[in-house]
Amino acid sequence: PRVCVVGSGPAGFYTAQHILKHHGGAQVDIYEKLPVPFGLVRFGVAPDHPEVKNVINTFTQTAHSERCAYYGNVTVGRDITVAELRQAYHAVVLSYGAEDNRVLGIPGENLSGVYSAREFVGWYNGLPENRDLKPDLSCETALILGHGNVALDIARILLSPLDLLRKTDITGGSLAALACSKVKRVWLVGRRGPLQVAFTIKELREMINLPGARPVLNPADFTGLENAVKDAPRPRKRLTELMIKTALEKPGEKAVEVQAAAPREWGLKFQRSPQEVLPTADGRRARGIRMALTRLEGSGDSAKAIPTGDVEELECGLVLSSIGYRSLPLDPVVPFDTQRGIIPNSLGRVEGVPGLYCSGWVKRGPTGVIITTMNDSFETAQSVLEDLQVGTLDVSTSREGFGAVESILCSRGVCPVSFSDWEKIDAAEVARGKAAGKPREKIVDPQEMLQLIG
Repeated sequence: PRVCVVGSGPAGFYTAQHILKHHGGAQVDIYEKLPVPFGLVRFGVAPDHPEVKNVINTFTQTAHSERCAYYGNVTVGRDITVAELRQAYHAVVLSYGAEDNRVLGIPGENLSGVYSAREFVGWYNGLPENRDLKPDLSCETALILGHGNVALDIARILLSPLDLLRKTDITGGSLAALACSKVKRVWLVGRRGPLQVAFTIKELREMINLPGARPVLNPADFTGLENAVKDAPRPRKRLTELMIKTALEKPGEKAVEVQAAAPREWGLKFQRSPQEVLPTADGRRARGIRMALTRLEGSGDSAKAIPTGDVEELECGLVLSSIGYRSLPLDPVVPFDTQRGIIPNSLGRVEGVPGLYCSGWVKRGPTGVIITTMNDSFETAQSVLEDLQVGTLDVSTSREGFGAVESILCSRGVCPVSFSDWEKIDAAEVARGKAAGKPREKIVDPQEMLQLIG
């Protein structure tokens, strides 16, 4: 059986890995629109979290299997259609993730100084489409809308001492911009309360312990929460206890001195919903944000934020919206639920289209960490294996796989990049990094990548 996977992030690689491992004859081809593989492991994981990127070693092993091939620099839906892939393969798995962000839908959202978390993260992680972002870091106060791990990542990158960032694979351009940054205060704002934050304890602890930055949490936000959290699940309980401790505990004398000397600060603001980004006098730039104060209806994760009628304005020259990523429809022949931003499916089988599957964020929505995506992708791969076993997928007719695709791509002037081509780019990045004393210096221009591999 010939299987094709669209997207080379964790979802794509884990799907391929599982099929190859449990079917001794399957041939899996992975297509990727960029020349370089690994999706959000390369472009989403924070530069100062190198341990999370170790999964790249597993993915590389998969790519080296003689029954696996990687074709980068191929945009499915543009260079080749899903219908053409379905002609060439017995099964097609869509694992292309979430390439867009949710919008705030408020006035002033398009002012200069307002960015989505997605593009800001893409900028410091070297995602080609965000390489020219040039965010304005000349203000003292930045405001991040959202209480998830991505919001904490951005706050940490904005406030980290440069000598910490210099040792990471952050791009040279963003490091230079951060070196000139005037940002010294970051507020993380959420519509709901402390019991509804979406970040995890590891990320919060890292933020609290960040050298040169002190946490500013309002004790009033946390009084009485010990009782509310008594019977909560353990992760939620520990996370809340850490926030309470940080907000209410009087630091010792030594800590007081350290904190007083900290040149930078960050804090969490709760029960505030953005209403409008306020413009400067010339109407061009962001100078602040107006927020509706909210009250919570219901409790726990299902609590809803209802505006109270009161508003508050906060000054900030940089607004980053971190309210979630969003998947986009890829091709008219693939059903898509625009409301939920996913491909309608059952255990990864795309509804109404036999032989078509999906895994990862485009299957279940943009939530969870790499391990969540791994389990999700194994589930989809299992559906493919079962359909091969019971004959739902007819393998009696031979399919040409890449042979058929190659001639189509060739006729359209598209040159795929192989995995060994990627390894040349990889080696060049590592060599450039070594010269600068960092793990790698990412190449951010696809044209430069293609020139490098000739």
